[in-house]
Amino acid sequence: MIVKYGGNAMKSLDLRRAVASELAALRAELALVVVHGGGPVIERELAARGLTSEFRDGLRVTPPDAMDVVEMALCQLNKQLSQDVGGAVGLMGRDDGLLRAEVLDPALGRVGRVTGVNAGLLRTLLGAGLTPVVGCIAVGPDGDALNVNADTAAGAVAGALGQGIIYLTDVEGVYRAYPDPQSLAPQLTRLEVEEGIALGWIAGGMVPKVRSALDALDRGAPFATVASGMRAGVLAAAARGEAGTRILP
Repeated sequence: MIVKYGGNAMKSLDLRRAVASELAALRAELALVVVHGGGPVIERELAARGLTSEFRDGLRVTPPDAMDVVEMALCQLNKQLSQDVGGAVGLMGRDDGLLRAEVLDPALGRVGRVTGVNAGLLRTLLGAGLTPVVGCIAVGPDGDALNVNADTAAGAVAGALGQGIIYLTDVEGVYRAYPDPQSLAPQLTRLEVEEGIALGWIAGGMVPKVRSALDALDRGAPFATVASGMRAGVLAAAARGEAGTRILP
């Protein structure tokens, strides 16, 4: 199972450690790979250096000077998360070509699109009983780092391993009439997701999330679940298909 972890669930140290504890508990039942971003941490480090953030279509414009800060921030967070989870190994895309990427758009700077995953490295660690914790920095054809969207990086890992993926976010799942709790969809097909986007009941920040889920399915993941990372107990329930919204081909 792949778990994408980040965003609001990292803003509080207590919440971050609570999620890490749930990941450790779930590992007793399932082999896990954790893929993380770290927007709040990156924002803090950029601001401390007087660097401003610009986003285009949800992607952080990453010039070379910002890329150095992004990599530094994510590497530190990566080791902290690995320590929180326990029995884990923190990795970045540079490690044995774990995440390989190409420049997505020169106008975005050092932003990449994942082109390959070293699945063998992940399987070796899983076989040794360790949990890989993967930060969303990839290595480009020039050998330098590229900033990769964590959702799409997690989807690429899920596809490479042929495993399902859970995207932890700040809502309970996909709603047909947000925020009515009765409208939470426990399951959606690809066709229903596309219909929801077209009709507007999937909108705002949920659109890139479900697009990443569909990309994971395209890459070979059997399912993708969108679930809350803000409430205790949801992760294990989502892994059983009993919480969140499970998106199927």
